[in-house]
Amino acid sequence: MKTPTLAPELVGPRAAQILDSIKAHPLYERLTGSSMRYSTCWATFTGYPTVSQWDLGRDAAPLLEEALRSLALKAAVFELTGGDEETAELLLPPAVDEMVHAVLAQFTVICKIQEAIGVHFPHATEHEEFSYNRGCTTDAYYAAAGWGEQPSRYWLGSAEVNRRLEILEEKYGKAGIVGSGRSHDIIFEAIPA
Repeated sequence: MKTPTLAPELVGPRAAQILDSIKAHPLYERLTGSSMRYSTCWATFTGYPTVSQWDLGRDAAPLLEEALRSLALKAAVFELTGGDEETAELLLPPAVDEMVHAVLAQFTVICKIQEAIGVHFPHATEHEEFSYNRGCTTDAYYAAAGWGEQPSRYWLGSAEVNRRLEILEEKYGKAGIVGSGRSHDIIFEAIPA
């Protein structure tokens, strides 16, 4: 049974404390640097590309900040619900969620930070939904943390994401890439020995 939504005035301040603890940890620079160097694996077709004129050089740092804030919110909800993974899997737009994956891929550093600051950063793919829209619980928690309003460049509502994905799918299809990057019909010629 899913735990009822928590009051933003409980989640927000706790999330802000968690984020401050992450940033104060001696491994913070390694975490952020490693997460942004994960760019060679940022090859998905359905998250980052939904950001208009996506550019790694311009977008990596601000999107990383959004991912860390999201992880802090999720950790606060997880803690305040006694470990309810389903409730802690907050609605996020795909670009932010992909950066969350890049951060969590830094497994050793994340484990050390979790242990040091006494929190867990939950991420349960089976509970993910890509139905984020402005005004949802995630936004209320975000505002209660004192972070203001999310940057609209990355925090796209699901209807806009779906519209952009249709455009991308058409463009990918012209290159032989179909199913939002899940398959392609490109034949690689063998290199002569």
